[in-house]
Amino acid sequence: MNTYLEQRKFVVPEVIVGYESSLLIGQYLKHFGAKKAMIVTDKGITAQKWFPQILASIKTAGLNFIIFDDVSSNPKDFEAMLGAELFLAEDCDSIVAIGGGSPMDCAKCISIVSTNGGHVLDYVGVDEIRLPGPPLLCIPTTAGTAADVSQFAIITDTHEHIKKAIISKKVVPDLALIDPQPLMTMDPYLTACTGMDALTHGIEAYVSSAAGALTDVHALKAIETVYHALPKAVLPERSLEVMHDMMMGSLHAGFAFSNASLGAVHACAHSLGGTLDLPHGECNSILLERVIDINYDFAKRRYDKIAALMGVTEGDIKAGLIKKISSLREAVGIPELIAFDRPSEEIIDTMTHGALGDPCMVTNPKPLTYEEVRDIYAKLFR
Repeated sequence: MNTYLEQRKFVVPEVIVGYESSLLIGQYLKHFGAKKAMIVTDKGITAQKWFPQILASIKTAGLNFIIFDDVSSNPKDFEAMLGAELFLAEDCDSIVAIGGGSPMDCAKCISIVSTNGGHVLDYVGVDEIRLPGPPLLCIPTTAGTAADVSQFAIITDTHEHIKKAIISKKVVPDLALIDPQPLMTMDPYLTACTGMDALTHGIEAYVSSAAGALTDVHALKAIETVYHALPKAVLPERSLEVMHDMMMGSLHAGFAFSNASLGAVHACAHSLGGTLDLPHGECNSILLERVIDINYDFAKRRYDKIAALMGVTEGDIKAGLIKKISSLREAVGIPELIAFDRPSEEIIDTMTHGALGDPCMVTNPKPLTYEEVRDIYAKLFR
């Protein structure tokens, strides 16, 4: 039977898209019956000039809130535990995540623990969460992670120094407010890294062994949109319209990968970023070309479709696709290699084991060997 005829599940939250949609947060909290919200964010976000406007929306709705901004990039297990403790101590009944992937993932983990108890790492894996959490509303401030619409929460295990994935429809937010305005103050390098993350989401979802007709539509639209918008988004004179395109590309990518899962790029990036505490989007960017080179023959027709979207239709399609992606990476200012000296053989072995055990590796189009993954890591450093 054609795989397109197989049964598929497609899970998404309610989404509001448009300029100043973030200012609807108070109205929607009230709609969900909230009385006191925990705002999960980071100190970079609380310093932004638009942040008080979001707080004003909550105040105008007559609601109380507290702010938890002790969230680092690559959120840590102990940060989620501290947040859950504060959520319960303050008698909060809802969560608002404002930021990129780190605050949103941390917010999801706070939601899990505050309702289910235990330690956040107890819920690593697929469908390990028993009870749904309190209302979770997201305001993404980057165009890349799509944590605002996904079934994924990524948390760093600080004992093993590795990122781990929690995958469940119980971490899908209840509402995502997709507003391009906050992106206008984003650092260009952060814009580049998160944008390449979105592109990787689209590509990996499209070649995933769990891809289907509905995820394909969103994956292809994500690839096309981000590929054309990202070079403009990192420029000093970027427009609100371009940042809106980036948000839409990220949204399409989120719909795709949340339901089709990902592949070896993300599996390797989780292990790499968790071990060395590197930006997730940067890790994806540096890994993407290498993984395509290994995967290509196992999903040739699909990679050729991606290449066509980037203008490659003749000659050596594989080489042309990799060149298009490397040229984009260079154009937005992301290096080819990790700016670290090569780590020890023991660390490379640890990262390899972590990547092979990551849930994202399950849907990679090619089953990768230990030697293949280790070789990828060994060649990433200057």
